[in-house]
Amino acid sequence: MKDLKDWSKLLKKYNLAALIFIGSLNMLSANDQYLSEPKKNILNYSYKKAMEDSTKLKNDWINPITYKYSYLNTQTYDTTKSYISISQPIFKSGGIYYAIKYAKSVENQTNNSIDIQKKELIKQVISILYEIKKSDLTLSKQALLIQNAKLDVQRKKEQVLNGILDTSFLDNAILDLNSKRNSFIDLEYQRDTFVNTLSQLSDKKYEELELPIFSLIMDDTFIENNIYIQQAQDEIDTSYWIKNMVKSNYLPTINLTADYTRYHNTDNNAALDESAHTYGFNITIPLDIKYSNTIESAKIEYLQNKASLEDKKREEAVVFKNSKAKLQSLDKKIAIAKNDITLYDSLVTQIQEQLEVGMKTQSDLETIQNSQKIKILEIQSLKVEKQMELLELYSRMES
Repeated sequence: MKDLKDWSKLLKKYNLAALIFIGSLNMLSANDQYLSEPKKNILNYSYKKAMEDSTKLKNDWINPITYKYSYLNTQTYDTTKSYISISQPIFKSGGIYYAIKYAKSVENQTNNSIDIQKKELIKQVISILYEIKKSDLTLSKQALLIQNAKLDVQRKKEQVLNGILDTSFLDNAILDLNSKRNSFIDLEYQRDTFVNTLSQLSDKKYEELELPIFSLIMDDTFIENNIYIQQAQDEIDTSYWIKNMVKSNYLPTINLTADYTRYHNTDNNAALDESAHTYGFNITIPLDIKYSNTIESAKIEYLQNKASLEDKKREEAVVFKNSKAKLQSLDKKIAIAKNDITLYDSLVTQIQEQLEVGMKTQSDLETIQNSQKIKILEIQSLKVEKQMELLELYSRMES
């Protein structure tokens, strides 16, 4: 029993060392300690590009100023002149306002998409860390299974030599031992692949990275803070401003116009002024046969995005229900394993009593103790699976 208690203490100590702090939404969004420098640089450049693209869209209604410099060589005289022309809309039936609002909505939508990419990368790193932890637990379980298989081979060998069993039982025990050893090798390889994959996403070794602990949130909280639902809402906002922009494109626009010409060299030609300028305004009203179709198409896209939002809410609600069902299933498995441990406690006590009177051997006791340790490890492994399922929920929420 002392060995079992010591083993349990080691597991608790390992658990506390690996699962150090309680995970939060900020950990999956703002905390980029998990990511490699190239990954962080790519994300930062994406944010900067989104800002520049948004500024460009905000100023898209401002027309460029045209500057032209020319040299003219004729048989009678040579001239050089500069020409500046401006045609700038100052009123577009609300189109300028809608364009600025559209630019801001596009920036929000792009930034949210980048946030989702960042969270997905961090989630991948944490998932791999959980896989490594789970692999460690599985390797420990397999090592105990190998110990039990060795004990079984030893028992079968003694029974064959004493004429109790024939050699076929020993052969099967040896085959089972070798099978478990090969499985251990496969598990080691699988763990190595997780470690190697981690190096692709993070600059730190897995020992340097901390694992969070997640707890189940309420379904209302999950829906209200869901990043994919927010993404669908962003699409509605963007399509709303596009709809208004499209409509304004077919309404009157007032443009301020100005032209300025300056001659730098007139070759003493009195007919040419040294400078000339004009200014004024104009009103344009586009007449397009496609007007109604274009407007209706923009309206339909807006309504389609609103329908997509409701669909996304239902989809994410199902995701939450499935995760909750998975967690309940894992809890049931943990309860079964705990009952098995209680049963093993009773068996260990009985075998120890029988060992004292010579009815059982030391190998019998070690086998049942190893089996109990395996159940303890199974519980730890199931708890890791719970954290991985909760990670999926938290990765779908905004901070």
